[in-house]
Amino acid sequence: MYQNILLAVDGSDNSLRATTEALKLMELQQYGEIEVVFVADFGKSRDEVLRYGDIDELELSRRQKLFPIEELLKQQQTTYTIKVLHGEPGQSLIRHANDHGFDLVVMGSRGLGSFKEMVLGSVSHKVARGVKCPVLIVK
Repeated sequence: MYQNILLAVDGSDNSLRATTEALKLMELQQYGEIEVVFVADFGKSRDEVLRYGDIDELELSRRQKLFPIEELLKQQQTTYTIKVLHGEPGQSLIRHANDHGFDLVVMGSRGLGSFKEMVLGSVSHKVARGVKCPVLIVK
């Protein structure tokens, strides 16, 4: 089964739903670990630094996005770690998943809308195409 799950999150409602699905998978086995991964996008980071004006405030804001996800994991008494990566989300997640041999990637879909998604692609689709393990995309 899936004992080493990468849970890619961005603080959205879809991330919460993805967390719930990852927890359901963990309930089916006696041992397993979830690594929660949040990617700080460099392009968005510049805008966020200007908005917050302070790197510490920015990090606190990012960390607060993970609080609801962390609460779900604690409630289920699941073994988990949290990792923050920096870079373009799709490539960062692909590299991390492939370098660390995860059994499964679980992530939410962003729902860009059909036209934007067709033109730009989505992080979830990029990850699904680029990783070596199965991917569960939750909407």
